[in-house]
Amino acid sequence: MKTIFTFLIAVVILPYMSFVSIEEVDDVISALNKGDAATMAKFFDNNVEISILGKTGIYSTKQAESILKDFFDNNPVESFEMLHKGENNGATYCTGNLKTKNGVYRTTVFMKIKGAKNVLQTLRFELLK
Repeated sequence: MKTIFTFLIAVVILPYMSFVSIEEVDDVISALNKGDAATMAKFFDNNVEISILGKTGIYSTKQAESILKDFFDNNPVESFEMLHKGENNGATYCTGNLKTKNGVYRTTVFMKIKGAKNVLQTLRFELLK
């Protein structure tokens, strides 16, 4: 019985969890590419760490959405080039370059499975010179 249970987890459940987390990070990347704070907010955890140009804070979902919307309004997005995407211990992360009208930002997205959902916990924007 233990062997069957282990087999089911390894073959059925784990690949599904991986697929869901990759799919959700792809949705976040798509929203990032459009500068769509409202869509990104759908994936926010209860509290989100946002770092913009070295100013870091932990914000509620509504505050984080407002900060992100303000960032996108002041820095209209032209494109997002993903440099790396991966998974580690139930976490999904992505780094890339967000090209805006005001410059290029090295962007990091960190998501973690919480319950049955993959939630965005950390978002960082660092201006490249």
